[in-house]
Amino acid sequence: MNLAILQPIIDSPELPKYIQKLTEVFNTEQERRTAFYNLISEDDKAEFINGKAIFHSPVRKKHNDVSGNLQTLLSVYVLKNKLGKVYVEKLMIELTRNSYEPDLCFFEKKRVKDFDEEQMIFPAPDFIVEILSKSTEKNDRGIKFTDYAQHGIKEYWIIDPTKKTVEQYFLNHGVYELNIKNHEGEIESKVIRGFRIPIKAIFYEDDNLKALQHIFE
Repeated sequence: MNLAILQPIIDSPELPKYIQKLTEVFNTEQERRTAFYNLISEDDKAEFINGKAIFHSPVRKKHNDVSGNLQTLLSVYVLKNKLGKVYVEKLMIELTRNSYEPDLCFFEKKRVKDFDEEQMIFPAPDFIVEILSKSTEKNDRGIKFTDYAQHGIKEYWIIDPTKKTVEQYFLNHGVYELNIKNHEGEIESKVIRGFRIPIKAIFYEDDNLKALQHIFE
């Protein structure tokens, strides 16, 4: 939290009025969020950000290809090693103020066992991947970047399917630090222990398939 931003409000004799107004704004937002949950269906790709419902259009092929490739690689590895569970797209995670549907996310095994089969709203995961598009990049690099860090999501990947690059961020004292940004070489997760792949495999380069043998065996 940046207390420097809040200091003029803290020092103001009108502090109680500010607190009252902020509480009213937050409570109104949460009422809208409840209405949002009641409105959406399993067929919707939607998020609730800063008091507003955001509905997403269908993804382009390049986005879907990257999502499918990485989901397959992650799911097989995680299942084989009994590490937890990988979820894709329409899983709703609820943070303090906002609700998101990440492109991919991962929960460690010890947390998955507490999930109910009928559950529709989930807590902050341990690992998130967002795949950029023109309509989502601002939020993926902006409010989500900050919100994910503040809620202790330990690893965050941002994938650009057009430039075929991956950015990998690790949480350090509540702030994301860039570990790598590249279109080649290997990427290894810290949260999903031992998961290591060539970056080009995310974009399906056939000559990297041999390097993935350790995942599928």
